[in-house]
Amino acid sequence: MTRTGRFLGVDIGTASSKGVLTAADGTVLARSLRAHSVSTPRPGWVEHDAEEVWWADFVAIIRDLVAAAEGATLDGLAVSGIGPCLLPADATGRPLRPAILYGVDTRATAEIAELDTEFGASAVLERAGSPLTSQAVGPKLRWLARHEPSVAANTAMLLMASSFLVHRLTGRYLLDHQSASQCVPMYDLRRREWATDWAEQVAPGLPLPELAWPTEVVGRVSEAAAASTGLPVGLPVTTGTIDAWAEAASVGVRAPGDAMIMYGTTMFLVQVLIDPRPHPGLWGTCGTWPGTYTLAAGMATSGAVTDWLRNLVGGEFADLVTAAAEVPVGSRGLLLLPYFAGERTPLFDPDARGIIAGLTLGHGRAELYRAALEGIAYGVRHNLAAMTEAGGRAGRLVAVGGGTKGGLWTQIVSDVTGLPQQLPAETIGACLGDALLAAAAAGVDTASWNPIIGTVEPYPERTAEYDSYYRRYRELYECNTAIAHFLASEQHRRGVPS
Repeated sequence: MTRTGRFLGVDIGTASSKGVLTAADGTVLARSLRAHSVSTPRPGWVEHDAEEVWWADFVAIIRDLVAAAEGATLDGLAVSGIGPCLLPADATGRPLRPAILYGVDTRATAEIAELDTEFGASAVLERAGSPLTSQAVGPKLRWLARHEPSVAANTAMLLMASSFLVHRLTGRYLLDHQSASQCVPMYDLRRREWATDWAEQVAPGLPLPELAWPTEVVGRVSEAAAASTGLPVGLPVTTGTIDAWAEAASVGVRAPGDAMIMYGTTMFLVQVLIDPRPHPGLWGTCGTWPGTYTLAAGMATSGAVTDWLRNLVGGEFADLVTAAAEVPVGSRGLLLLPYFAGERTPLFDPDARGIIAGLTLGHGRAELYRAALEGIAYGVRHNLAAMTEAGGRAGRLVAVGGGTKGGLWTQIVSDVTGLPQQLPAETIGACLGDALLAAAAAGVDTASWNPIIGTVEPYPERTAEYDSYYRRYRELYECNTAIAHFLASEQHRRGVPS
């Protein structure tokens, strides 16, 4: 592959879509972004319109990037997106309803309990590598059959954001192993293949997609897709994957023991393994690179809490960060549980709720903001502890995402966890990982892409001080679970949005 190659990467996120054009050495030559929103037609439902969001964003971004290429030869494309999602489509790939999004959509709680009873929770964890939770696709398929039977009856394709785009570009109906491994309980993690017996029980008669690795070239841009997008006919298209795993690829998280922590609206962690390590509080999946596995953890909120707080108290983020930096460890005696939208790993408790404990009339917005950052950091420590319990202790932690800017948040996380975090040159995220996957599929050596340019080191004396706060953080949830669940039931009954 020539060192003058050009690669495209596009990621469909929850609140925006991003794309990059890169050189073969990883230099970002052009960027494009489109903002969008989710639809929440009912409490607990979170959806995207695949045509109006996924495809429209993709086309607009690609047209921007193709124009920026100024006629240079393009050598590959990869896509990623939010997931695991459920987009039911007919035999032509036409969406039959809006896509049901990942774990933030909690409509299938009854079906989760039902499938746990049918298969056995321990058997699901052993075979699929993950427990049945709102993140799993299987319960959502069962929900679809029960509540929208006409849609289920006409569903001939199970698509996600990345596979929808790949099908639209190439005509191929397939799914990458990493995404498929989150279709719990329909995928056998150790065998790395569909668990066809369980899949038939969950969604009888549903044709399952062909499986491929995220790094494989699986097709080429068709004439119809080229006409719609401006892409050249025949451009190689790589399978791609779910956004968090593409983001991990963007920062070189590839070797066993490597881990990524993604600072965004939610917090997400991915750690690479050489073999499955099922844990009831984590997601165990296939990895991005052939033959690898990962442990994954995701908090329901992180940046969403700081956004909420800024909107509540007013001011700019920069001013809040400056003020919070002057507040000592422990926020002058405040503890915040960041479970404002329930919590995913390692609690899997959609009815957990946010708590701010220790408030006095002497506390102000600086203490509240620091308490929010510390509370999220305690959640990160909780998830890393679960990974260690599973036998997957991180040897290298790389931070990425918009929340790494400014320095205070990453410093607090390192101080709370006692772990250093490496900082890469580029934090644009999954779309850069997509371009990297496309380049790797073309035979380019991507080892030098996105180098590490700094490290956030923990202060041991702060870590020691945070230890006692972390223990109380854990106790605060445990002691208030019943109250939180009562309040959540009241919110559900009264239609309070989550």
